[in-house]
Amino acid sequence: MRKLILALALAGTALSSSAVAAEKLKIGTEGAYPPFNFVDSSGKIGGFDVEIGLALCERMKVECEVVAQDWDGIIPGLLAKKYDMIIASMFITEERKKQVAFTNPYYLAAMTHAAPKGAGISAFSNEALQGKVIGAQSGTTQADYIAAVYPDAEIKLYPTQDEANLDMVNGRLDLQVGDMLPLLDWVTKNDDGKGCCELVGEPITDKKFVGDGVGIAVRQEDNEMREKLNKALDEIRADGTYKKINDKYFTIDVYTMK
Repeated sequence: MRKLILALALAGTALSSSAVAAEKLKIGTEGAYPPFNFVDSSGKIGGFDVEIGLALCERMKVECEVVAQDWDGIIPGLLAKKYDMIIASMFITEERKKQVAFTNPYYLAAMTHAAPKGAGISAFSNEALQGKVIGAQSGTTQADYIAAVYPDAEIKLYPTQDEANLDMVNGRLDLQVGDMLPLLDWVTKNDDGKGCCELVGEPITDKKFVGDGVGIAVRQEDNEMREKLNKALDEIRADGTYKKINDKYFTIDVYTMK
């Protein structure tokens, strides 16, 4: 009888493990931050973040679904269990660590300024930019940066990076601060960006704002998932999968910024 009970218990454990292995995980991303995440003309969510996430899921042997979420609600959505991880070009910062846990960085990042062509902005102190209209996406480290560094400027915040870009194209911004790679992509590849704007000044690399790179956020109690994601990231770096995805979007290795 005891052997029968033990056998049934082991069978139950096997079924439980199988169910966990087959569980579908959800990836939360913004869908409005090209080339990292965006919604294409067919309504499909794509981009570097998404492809890296799906490659990690494949390596972990789990099925994953990608969910779009506005940036302002992306951490609350994770905490409310609308999805299991955030892969949305989120800087690893001490402030965010109070709410979520992060994997190792899956790419490095810097911020930058963008200005209308010919604006002649070359000094980036609070005094030099007093009264200027400076924009950034709300809820981001870029927004924190302009609030801290340019308190005497007129600050405008936007739900998405695209909306900040549009206001600059339409002459409503004197300057904006954004993640360097998306803004570089915008001023070199996008017709509106190429026509209106350019990157100015040196890259912004202050760790107070850019943190230790860009990581995948999980709930603080999900340590096992975080470790599995770190292991999968090491594996896709080693076998060339990461490079293949990287080279589809960038001319440098964003993992090392070289």
